[in-house]
Formats: sequence, C-alpha cells, structure tokens
Amino acid sequence: MYRLIAILFIFFIASSCAKKEVEYEPVKSIDAYALYQEAFKAFEKGDYYYAEKKFSEAELNFNIVEYSAKSALMASYSLYGINFYAEALLNLDRYLKKYPGDPRSSMYAHYLIAIIHYEQISDEKKDLKPLIDADKKIDFFLKKYPNTDYAIDLKFKKDLIQNQLAAKELYIAKYYIEIQKWVAAINRLKVIVNKYDKTVFIEEALHRLVEIHYHIGLEQEAKKYAKILGYNYNSSEWFEQSYKVFNNDYKIVKKVKQIKDDSFFKKIIEKIK
Repeated sequence: MYRLIAILFIFFIASSCAKKEVEYEPVKSIDAYALYQEAFKAFEKGDYYYAEKKFSEAELNFNIVEYSAKSALMASYSLYGINFYAEALLNLDRYLKKYPGDPRSSMYAHYLIAIIHYEQISDEKKDLKPLIDADKKIDFFLKKYPNTDYAIDLKFKKDLIQNQLAAKELYIAKYYIEIQKWVAAINRLKVIVNKYDKTVFIEEALHRLVEIHYHIGLEQEAKKYAKILGYNYNSSEWFEQSYKVFNNDYKIVKKVKQIKDDSFFKKIIEKIK
C-alpha cells in the first residue's frame, strides 16, 4: 500500500512538472498622455478625487521626468481641492524630494504648502500651532522667492497671521487679568509689544500694561507704557483710557459717528433703475 502511494505521488509530481504550452498575451502599453488629459478634464470639472487618481497614474507611466513631476504636482493640487490637507502635504513633500530639478514648479509647491497651512488656521481662541506653522512656511517662501506674484499674496496673508497671533496673545492676557495672574498677563502683553507692534492690537496691549502696573503699585512702569502709547497713538481711545488711569476725574467723551446724507446716492440709484 505504501509502495502504491509512493508511485502515485511520484506520478503526480512528474505530471505537474511536465512542460505545457502556455499562451502569452502581449501587455498593452498605457498611454500616459491620455491619462493626463483625462485627469485634467476631470480637474476642470471640479472632480478632484478622480483627477488625483488619474494624475497619480500618469506620473507612474510617463517616461519623461518633467511630465511625471507635473503630474505629481497636479495630483497634490487635486488633493488640496478636496481638502485632503494632510495627504496633499505628504505628496508635496515627496514631490520636492523626488523632483528637485524644476525651480518654478518647486516654487509653486512651496506656495501651495504655505496656502494649505494658512487655510487650516482657526480663530484666536483655538489651537495656536496652525498659526505658527503657517507663519513659518510663509516666511520660508518670502525669503526664497521674494520678488514673485505669489510673494505679494503671501505678504498680505502674513499680515493677517500676525494680527491673529497678536489676538491670541491678547486673549490669553485678558484671561490672566481676569484671574489676577499679573506676571503671566504682563509677559503675554510684552510679546505683543515686542513682536507684533505693527498689528491693530498694540494700542490695547500698551493700555493693559499701564492698567496692570498701576494696579500693582508700579507707577513708574505704568507711566513708561503710557508715554509710549501717548507718543505713538495719542489720538486713540486707548490713550484716553490710560490717561484716565492717572486722572480719575477725566471724563471720556464718546464720539458719535456722523450719519451721512445718502439722499444723493438714492437719486443715482433711482436713475439707474
């Protein structure tokens, strides 16, 4: 019985190893240009999900590095288009490492990285990290590509970021003032004075420093900040508030905004109708 099993086993192996004629079908080559065109059409229609898929396929099938790089960049932009920020950033990082040759495309990749970080910014009461990350990425771009159209856009966005960073510091400072953590509040306000002095929050920050120092008995320090406020912003409401700190009898007169006579504009509108 064992001999029979052995013979059958040998026969099975011999049969398996026997040469058989295998028919091979030629693999059709993939047209990378057609893939790119298909991806671009989807991109123009706003179907970014499908576009990203096709751009990625085109990248793998192009024999020319320049076209592969362009496909990779368009795939990143498609991911950005559907708010897949993390995936877009990973793809852009890969792109910059894999295709460092084209300086213009690299510039656009860095611009897109900065924009993605900027668009993830929330208000000043929430996480500070996206603000700091966006600020760093914009600084990098402005240093590397200062004289470009993209730089003009990012300079404007940087100003907004600076204001939001200052707003965040002021928000925290006010919280410390509320719970009477004077040193912590002073430190936050000094950040605004030293780093964000070109923002709209500098006047209030100086006034709060006047208030706190006067309240804790450091009158000379309070006067120092009042002088800075008066020298630079003597027509502001915050200077008036600081002046009242030292002069209790001073009354702040509320300025009433003059209502414009819009009858002239109403006449023009009527004529247009």
